[in-house]
Amino acid sequence: MTENTVVISEIKDGIGVLRLNRPEAYNALNSALMDQLSSLLIEYDQNNEIGCIVITGNQKAFSAGADIKEMEELTYKKAYRQNFITRNWEQIACTRKPIIAAVNGVALGGGCELALMSDMVFAGESAKFGQPEVNLGISPGAGGTQRLAHFIGKAKAMDMVLTGRMIKAQEALSCGIVSRVFPDDELLDETKMIAKNIAKKSHTACMMIKEMVNVAFETSLSHGVMFERRLFHSMFGTDDQQEGMDAFIQKRIPHFDND
Repeated sequence: MTENTVVISEIKDGIGVLRLNRPEAYNALNSALMDQLSSLLIEYDQNNEIGCIVITGNQKAFSAGADIKEMEELTYKKAYRQNFITRNWEQIACTRKPIIAAVNGVALGGGCELALMSDMVFAGESAKFGQPEVNLGISPGAGGTQRLAHFIGKAKAMDMVLTGRMIKAQEALSCGIVSRVFPDDELLDETKMIAKNIAKKSHTACMMIKEMVNVAFETSLSHGVMFERRLFHSMFGTDDQQEGMDAFIQKRIPHFDND
């Protein structure tokens, strides 16, 4: 385990765990944290030992959002010239390996958006999600209005971003923000178990599947199905396909070459 200033990094059992580590600020997402998180995601994406990535916080907060003290000093010119958010946040959405956000406590504003950039969101039963930016006289800026509308529909997205209200884990589960809910003290262990299971599978297949699902949000159904078909066809040129099918026929556990 390597302890850094604002992110704790751990690689074990084929999974990479990134723990946001600004507890005094409820893991508020400042530039230093997001630079470090982005850098580690690039490193993890290139590490053949890692098949799945987990991003988490602590029991009180996944993240309370972007650092308001840092944002308060921004002008339009500064935000534009610094490429604020785009410069370092988008690496989460660009990472090719599966990412699970394990959310305990609050995931508000940028914290909620960071979770939405992940491929799956698992929540502790006491977790809360919200986009309260309207209370500051601004809007979500890291994809909140867009991803929420895609994931939960226009009416529910409007409800969250215009009122700024927080929703609990079970409501987040019912509307599609969250994939699974666990007891608070079991969340990280359960998430790691699932991530470890994903990491044992063909990394190439998992990366392709992630790409297929993401395309579904960007294109028409007919184009998406054709994209899926072409990648599916390409899998028959991989050693993993041969190993997986041979193992099934021989009634044994497959051993994929993930190097």
